[in-house]
Amino acid sequence: MTGHMTPEEFRQHGHEVVDWIADYWSRLRDDPGSVPVRSQVSPGDVRAALPPAAPEQGEPFSAVLGDLDRVVLPGITHWQHPGFLGYFPANTSGPSVLGDLVSAGLGVQGMSWVTSPAATELEQHVMDWFAELMGLPESFRSTGTGGGVVQDSSSGANLVALLAALHRASKGATLRQGVRPEDHTVYVSAQTHSSMEKAARIAGLGTDAIRVVEVDADLAMSPRALAQRLERDVARGFVPVLVCATVGTTSTTAIDPLAELGAVCQRFGVWLHVDAAYAGVSAVVPELRALQAGVEWADSYTTDAHKWLLTGFDATLFWVADRAALTGALAILPEYLRNAATDTGAVVDYRDWQIELGRRFRALKLWFVVRWYGAEGLREHIRGHVAMAQELAGWARDDDRFDVVAPHPLSLVCLQPRWPAGVDADVATMTLLDRLNDGGEVFLTHTTVGGRAVLRVAIGAPATTRVHVERAWALLCEGHDWLANDFAEQQAEQRARELAERQAAEQRAREQAEQAAVERAAAVEAAAAEAVAAEAVAAEAVAAEAVAVETAAGVDQSTGGDQTGSDQAAGEAVGAEPVATGVAAGTVPDEGDAGGTSPTGFGALDRATADPTGADPTGADDEARAGEPAAPRDPAHEPPADESPTVETPAAWDETAAQATAQADLPPAADRLPD
Repeated sequence: MTGHMTPEEFRQHGHEVVDWIADYWSRLRDDPGSVPVRSQVSPGDVRAALPPAAPEQGEPFSAVLGDLDRVVLPGITHWQHPGFLGYFPANTSGPSVLGDLVSAGLGVQGMSWVTSPAATELEQHVMDWFAELMGLPESFRSTGTGGGVVQDSSSGANLVALLAALHRASKGATLRQGVRPEDHTVYVSAQTHSSMEKAARIAGLGTDAIRVVEVDADLAMSPRALAQRLERDVARGFVPVLVCATVGTTSTTAIDPLAELGAVCQRFGVWLHVDAAYAGVSAVVPELRALQAGVEWADSYTTDAHKWLLTGFDATLFWVADRAALTGALAILPEYLRNAATDTGAVVDYRDWQIELGRRFRALKLWFVVRWYGAEGLREHIRGHVAMAQELAGWARDDDRFDVVAPHPLSLVCLQPRWPAGVDADVATMTLLDRLNDGGEVFLTHTTVGGRAVLRVAIGAPATTRVHVERAWALLCEGHDWLANDFAEQQAEQRARELAERQAAEQRAREQAEQAAVERAAAVEAAAAEAVAAEAVAAEAVAAEAVAVETAAGVDQSTGGDQTGSDQAAGEAVGAEPVATGVAAGTVPDEGDAGGTSPTGFGALDRATADPTGADPTGADDEARAGEPAAPRDPAHEPPADESPTVETPAAWDETAAQATAQADLPPAADRLPD
């Protein structure tokens, strides 16, 4: 296929596309069980089904429609499914789709009034309609000092609100000098949407400029805490720029008290921005407007028609009370955009109300929706979902398996399952969530409240009815029961294992104790045996020593009977001196004496101590010198080397003593007792 699609071809294929969408919606309504709410594909599956390169030639439109079913639909999480209960709803409707179709067909670039006056003026008018339907202050009307504009998202609206607030707080200095992050502060609560912190980063303030204000028991920002923080920061020289209050926080739909916060902001001259992205449209119902009491204090306000008001993404409704601050921060007019209408100042150029220059004709789908449903149809849509949520909360309050953990003024209910003691509650809750989402009938998301995981049930899809809410509740109860029983079985098995392990441990302890007793008894017996053996050895040693003593005594008697009185006296004198060689007196024969054994039994010792000059050969002088040190030897009196020595050396004494001991078979002298 080549060439442009002709109007006739568009008509034919346009009918086919409308039929495809209508069939899709019918399937979701009439046979929701055939379509799992959450996509079941794995990462990369969609791309794997696409050709690696773009087609070289055009293809018939039937092939494109065929691939919608084959490639695209399996990878879709169905936000329009009646079982879609996650995040917040993303509504669309027939009138919205047709309005978008017309907008797409017109292809308007509505950046300025002159580029398509209808795109601007229809948007102004529709925004005034909704300001009236929601009971917003007169300052938000285009006929007053402010006005409304359709932004792409509340994240974008939060950013432009911050830029407008910076422009006012700096008296326009940010246009020339940029922001001074060390001077300016922004105030949020822990429940404020993360897009406000992101806005502070994009604006150049950074995260350090953010002040997190404490919340009360209902998770709403505390006016008293806000006032204290403002007072402290002003005293320290900071310039407070903006306070972001929330109507319907993303986590639990908490409602900040606008009237009290507005009074505080007025006192300090701080811009009050209200982020009511989800809950703001509920104000079309008069009885729900009390949730936003004090909105007249707001300098800016945002809510999303594409969440809960039957209008497809993107359709954020944003109002300011003073449009001069907004356009002062964002307006810039290059020469190529100048025109006579703009120069007169009589028209609005929406390019100065947003980040982008270009913009689509978003107001058309809003116009289609409000004209199809009318104000009453929109109110009934909101009322129906709120009623279903309150009924669900009642079922949970009356059931001992779940707790309702936060206020639920609108269509979001936060449920915390109860679990048996000993079960990790957060793990169990997330397991229940996965089980429900894997089943395909419903899709839920979670949050944390008080540090604990809870399930969010957000009712709001256009196709959701009471029947679908009842089914979701039944699935919650069934899933809880199944898991609770499974946890109980696991706990019983765990207790049985612990009991068996304890018994086994006790048995091992007993066996170890018995083994230890046996080992101790064996050790005692072995020690006793060793003691007996040691005593026997000791007895043998004593006996041997006694024998040795007796033998030594006998030898002394046999060799000492012939000694003369002088020899005994000399022996006693010599024996009184220490004998370095350890030879026992009276037992060693004098092997160096030609005459044989010395008459005294000390021949070698006598000669060794005798005067080398020959004086007193009988040893009388030795006796006289008993106890005196021996005189040093004189080498001049040594006999010639070739003569036989007449004096034995100490080594000869040792050898003689050793031989005598061996011959007598006696223990060494050191081991013998004295006579």
